[in-house]
Amino acid sequence: MAEMVCHRSRRLRILLLAAIVAGVAVSIWIVGLVQFAATIPRGVEDDRSASDAIVVLTGGSERLTTGLDLLSSGRARWMFVSGVHPGVDREAIVRGLGGATDALVARVETGHLARNTAGNARETAAWMRQHAFTSLRLVTASYHMPRSLLELRRVLPEATIIPHPVFPAHVKQARWWAWPGTAMLIIGEYHKYLWSVARLRMTSLLGSEPEHQ
Repeated sequence: MAEMVCHRSRRLRILLLAAIVAGVAVSIWIVGLVQFAATIPRGVEDDRSASDAIVVLTGGSERLTTGLDLLSSGRARWMFVSGVHPGVDREAIVRGLGGATDALVARVETGHLARNTAGNARETAAWMRQHAFTSLRLVTASYHMPRSLLELRRVLPEATIIPHPVFPAHVKQARWWAWPGTAMLIIGEYHKYLWSVARLRMTSLLGSEPEHQ
Protein backbone atom coordinates (compact mmCIF):
# COMPACT_ATOMS: atom_id res chain seq x y z
CA MET A 1 0.00 0.00 0.00
CA ALA A 2 2.76 2.42 0.96
CA GLU A 3 4.59 1.57 -2.28
CA MET A 4 1.44 2.37 -4.29
CA VAL A 5 1.02 5.69 -2.52
CA CYS A 6 4.70 6.52 -3.19
CA HIS A 7 4.28 5.62 -6.87
CA ARG A 8 1.22 7.84 -7.16
CA SER A 9 3.01 10.68 -5.43
CA ARG A 10 5.93 10.35 -7.83
CA ARG A 11 3.59 10.41 -10.80
CA LEU A 12 1.85 13.52 -9.46
CA ARG A 13 5.20 15.28 -9.00
CA ILE A 14 6.21 14.40 -12.56
CA LEU A 15 2.88 15.62 -13.92
CA LEU A 16 3.13 18.82 -11.89
CA LEU A 17 6.66 19.45 -13.13
CA ALA A 18 5.57 18.79 -16.72
CA ALA A 19 2.66 21.22 -16.29
CA ILE A 20 4.99 23.91 -14.91
CA VAL A 21 7.47 23.44 -17.75
CA ALA A 22 4.67 23.57 -20.32
CA GLY A 23 3.21 26.68 -18.67
CA VAL A 24 6.58 28.44 -18.72
CA ALA A 25 7.13 27.47 -22.37
CA VAL A 26 3.70 28.77 -23.38
CA SER A 27 4.28 31.99 -21.45
CA ILE A 28 7.64 32.56 -23.19
CA TRP A 29 6.01 31.84 -26.56
CA ILE A 30 3.20 34.34 -25.88
CA VAL A 31 5.60 37.06 -24.72
CA GLY A 32 7.75 36.47 -27.80
CA LEU A 33 4.71 36.63 -30.08
CA VAL A 34 3.57 39.93 -28.56
CA GLN A 35 7.08 41.37 -28.91
CA PHE A 36 7.30 40.17 -32.51
CA ALA A 37 3.91 41.70 -33.36
CA ALA A 38 5.13 45.00 -31.88
CA THR A 39 8.05 45.03 -34.36
CA ILE A 40 5.71 44.87 -37.36
CA PRO A 41 5.71 48.40 -38.81
CA ARG A 42 2.46 50.35 -38.78
CA GLY A 43 3.56 53.01 -41.23
CA VAL A 44 6.38 54.13 -43.49
CA GLU A 45 8.87 56.00 -41.33
CA ASP A 46 10.95 57.37 -44.21
CA ASP A 47 9.20 57.87 -47.53
CA ARG A 48 11.45 60.70 -48.79
CA SER A 49 15.06 59.52 -48.81
CA ALA A 50 16.56 58.45 -52.11
CA SER A 51 18.51 55.22 -52.49
CA ASP A 52 20.48 53.45 -55.20
CA ALA A 53 17.70 50.93 -55.77
CA ILE A 54 14.20 49.86 -54.85
CA VAL A 55 13.90 46.16 -54.06
CA VAL A 56 10.49 44.51 -54.21
CA LEU A 57 9.93 41.01 -52.81
CA THR A 58 7.17 39.28 -54.77
CA GLY A 59 4.00 38.31 -52.98
CA GLY A 60 1.27 40.77 -53.91
CA SER A 61 0.34 43.39 -56.48
CA GLU A 62 0.44 46.12 -53.80
CA ARG A 63 4.19 45.60 -53.47
CA LEU A 64 4.80 45.98 -57.19
CA THR A 65 2.52 49.00 -57.49
CA THR A 66 4.24 50.66 -54.56
CA GLY A 67 7.67 49.90 -56.00
CA LEU A 68 6.79 51.37 -59.38
CA ASP A 69 5.29 54.48 -57.77
CA LEU A 70 8.52 54.99 -55.83
CA LEU A 71 10.59 54.42 -58.97
CA SER A 72 8.57 56.87 -61.06
CA SER A 73 8.70 59.49 -58.29
CA GLY A 74 12.50 59.42 -58.25
CA ARG A 75 13.22 57.58 -54.99
CA ALA A 76 15.76 55.48 -56.92
CA ARG A 77 16.99 55.00 -60.48
CA TRP A 78 16.56 51.22 -60.54
CA MET A 79 14.10 48.66 -59.24
CA PHE A 80 14.80 44.99 -58.63
CA VAL A 81 11.98 42.45 -58.22
CA SER A 82 13.15 39.31 -56.43
CA GLY A 83 11.47 35.90 -56.60
CA VAL A 84 9.78 36.27 -59.98
CA HIS A 85 8.44 33.10 -61.57
CA PRO A 86 10.88 31.85 -64.25
CA GLY A 87 8.26 32.16 -66.97
CA VAL A 88 7.46 35.82 -66.27
CA ASP A 89 9.59 38.67 -67.64
CA ARG A 90 9.81 42.27 -66.52
CA GLU A 91 7.60 43.59 -69.32
CA ALA A 92 4.78 41.30 -68.22
CA ILE A 93 5.15 42.38 -64.61
CA VAL A 94 5.37 46.12 -65.19
CA ARG A 95 2.92 46.50 -68.05
CA GLY A 96 0.45 44.20 -66.32
CA LEU A 97 -0.04 46.89 -63.71
CA GLY A 98 -0.82 49.51 -66.35
CA GLY A 99 0.51 52.96 -67.09
CA ALA A 100 4.17 52.00 -67.47
CA THR A 101 6.30 53.73 -70.07
CA ASP A 102 9.16 52.14 -71.98
CA ALA A 103 11.59 54.26 -69.99
CA LEU A 104 10.17 52.94 -66.71
CA VAL A 105 10.24 49.32 -67.90
CA ALA A 106 13.91 49.72 -68.84
CA ARG A 107 14.75 50.61 -65.23
CA VAL A 108 13.30 47.39 -63.80
CA GLU A 109 15.27 44.18 -63.41
CA THR A 110 14.01 40.82 -62.17
CA GLY A 111 15.46 37.86 -60.29
CA HIS A 112 14.12 34.35 -60.89
CA LEU A 113 16.12 32.16 -58.51
CA ALA A 114 14.62 32.93 -55.09
CA ARG A 115 11.98 30.58 -53.73
CA ASN A 116 11.79 31.90 -50.16
CA THR A 117 12.81 34.86 -48.04
CA ALA A 118 16.37 33.65 -47.51
CA GLY A 119 16.63 33.21 -51.27
CA ASN A 120 15.28 36.74 -51.80
CA ALA A 121 18.05 38.05 -49.57
CA ARG A 122 20.81 36.16 -51.37
CA GLU A 123 19.46 37.11 -54.79
CA THR A 124 19.17 40.76 -53.81
CA ALA A 125 22.67 40.84 -52.30
CA ALA A 126 24.17 39.40 -55.51
CA TRP A 127 22.31 41.95 -57.65
CA MET A 128 23.30 44.86 -55.42
CA ARG A 129 26.98 43.89 -55.50
CA GLN A 130 26.87 43.32 -59.25
CA HIS A 131 25.85 46.96 -59.67
CA ALA A 132 28.04 48.27 -56.81
CA PHE A 133 24.96 49.69 -55.07
CA THR A 134 25.18 50.52 -51.38
CA SER A 135 21.62 51.53 -50.45
CA LEU A 136 18.15 50.19 -51.12
CA ARG A 137 14.53 50.78 -50.23
CA LEU A 138 12.92 47.45 -49.33
CA VAL A 139 9.28 46.97 -50.32
CA THR A 140 7.35 44.05 -48.86
CA ALA A 141 4.28 43.44 -46.70
CA SER A 142 4.41 44.90 -43.19
CA TYR A 143 4.13 41.50 -41.48
CA HIS A 144 6.94 40.17 -43.68
CA MET A 145 9.30 43.08 -43.02
CA PRO A 146 10.97 41.88 -39.76
CA ARG A 147 12.05 38.56 -41.28
CA SER A 148 13.06 40.17 -44.58
CA LEU A 149 15.28 42.68 -42.78
CA LEU A 150 16.81 39.93 -40.65
CA GLU A 151 17.75 37.86 -43.70
CA LEU A 152 18.89 40.78 -45.85
CA ARG A 153 21.02 42.47 -43.21
CA ARG A 154 22.87 39.22 -42.62
CA VAL A 155 23.93 38.78 -46.26
CA LEU A 156 24.26 42.49 -47.08
CA PRO A 157 25.58 44.11 -43.89
CA GLU A 158 27.38 46.90 -45.73
CA ALA A 159 24.22 48.34 -47.30
CA THR A 160 21.84 51.00 -46.01
CA ILE A 161 18.32 49.52 -46.02
CA ILE A 162 15.22 51.73 -45.83
CA PRO A 163 12.11 49.69 -44.93
CA HIS A 164 9.05 50.60 -46.98
CA PRO A 165 6.21 48.34 -45.85
CA VAL A 166 2.92 47.94 -47.67
CA PHE A 167 -0.29 47.14 -45.86
CA PRO A 168 -2.56 44.55 -47.50
CA ALA A 169 -6.23 45.26 -46.89
CA HIS A 170 -6.92 41.77 -45.54
CA VAL A 171 -4.35 42.15 -42.73
CA LYS A 172 -5.92 43.89 -39.74
CA GLN A 173 -2.93 45.02 -37.69
CA ALA A 174 -4.98 47.01 -35.19
CA ARG A 175 -6.14 44.49 -32.55
CA TRP A 176 -4.70 41.71 -34.72
CA TRP A 177 -5.48 39.09 -32.07
CA ALA A 178 -9.22 39.73 -32.54
CA TRP A 179 -9.10 38.82 -36.26
CA PRO A 180 -8.61 35.04 -36.74
CA GLY A 181 -7.17 35.35 -40.25
CA THR A 182 -4.67 38.03 -39.27
CA ALA A 183 -3.81 36.26 -36.01
CA MET A 184 -2.97 33.04 -37.86
CA LEU A 185 -0.92 34.98 -40.41
CA ILE A 186 1.12 36.74 -37.74
CA ILE A 187 1.57 33.56 -35.69
CA GLY A 188 2.79 31.75 -38.81
CA GLU A 189 5.19 34.59 -39.60
CA TYR A 190 6.40 34.56 -35.98
CA HIS A 191 7.25 30.87 -36.28
CA LYS A 192 9.13 31.51 -39.55
CA TYR A 193 10.99 34.36 -37.89
CA LEU A 194 12.01 32.10 -35.00
CA TRP A 195 13.21 29.50 -37.47
CA SER A 196 15.21 32.15 -39.33
CA VAL A 197 16.88 33.24 -36.08
CA ALA A 198 17.67 29.61 -35.18
CA ARG A 199 18.94 28.86 -38.68
CA LEU A 200 21.20 31.90 -38.74
CA ARG A 201 22.66 30.95 -35.38
CA MET A 202 23.26 27.40 -36.58
CA THR A 203 24.87 28.82 -39.70
CA SER A 204 27.24 30.89 -37.56
CA LEU A 205 28.18 27.86 -35.49
CA LEU A 206 28.41 25.29 -38.27
CA GLY A 207 29.34 27.43 -41.24
CA SER A 208 26.59 25.87 -43.37
CA GLU A 209 23.25 27.01 -44.78
CA PRO A 210 20.28 24.74 -43.88
CA GLU A 211 17.12 24.95 -45.94
CA HIS A 212 14.72 27.70 -45.03
CA GLN A 213 11.08 28.46 -45.71
